Amino acid sequence: MEHLLDNPIYYALTSGHSHLAKGIDEVKYYKEDITAFAGLKNNSQENLNTLYQISPAESLFVFFSKTPVEIPTQWKLLTHINMLQFVFSGKGISTTKATGITDLNAEHVTEMIDLVELTKPGPFLSKTIELSNYTGIFVDGKLAAMAGHRFHPSPYREISAVCTHPNHLGKGYAFKVLQEQIKRIVQRSEIPFLHVRNDNQGAIKLYQKLGFEIRTDMIAYVIKKEL
Repeated sequence: MEHLLDNPIYYALTSGHSHLAKGIDEVKYYKEDITAFAGLKNNSQENLNTLYQISPAESLFVFFSKTPVEIPTQWKLLTHINMLQFVFSGKGISTTKATGITDLNAEHVTEMIDLVELTKPGPFLSKTIELSNYTGIFVDGKLAAMAGHRFHPSPYREISAVCTHPNHLGKGYAFKVLQEQIKRIVQRSEIPFLHVRNDNQGAIKLYQKLGFEIRTDMIAYVIKKEL
């Protein structure tokens, strides 16, 4: 039987994020202003063809696969990213009340988008914040670091949009916001997981220090609907 995390986007869209899903039983995608991810029950030519047929014109999607996928010709493959999937081991959780952490809301979206554009942790749209629980650190009134939730294939919850402004690297802000994310997820009796490029050695070391362990390789495909 397939593990939920072998296909995290599809199982998020059929469980914890079903209220944010569009599509049909085997082919689902997030509402366009939330995020650009699609989840396919099977990453088959048939499912990719169905996604093409049911999605709006000029759609751009990201989908994940554990194994290489041949992209049908009607889609334009923009890029693929080789990643590692990490799952929290359940060790070393900080239970102390965090200081200097701010809950982010709709009023912060412009700053959040600016930080994402600068640091490129992954797509972030006008209503991505609805995926919930974004927290940040402000320095001199400016957003210096942040992280939040993304996929929710219950009972797993993904930590994403982990980024720090280049002017504030090396100050431990990423560690701090990640600790807060882990604590909040575990307190809800859920299991944290995340994805990272397999060549991002700095982030990999940080995640391992926080108690994450590599579960599997994963590939992210970025495709655009050709007319």
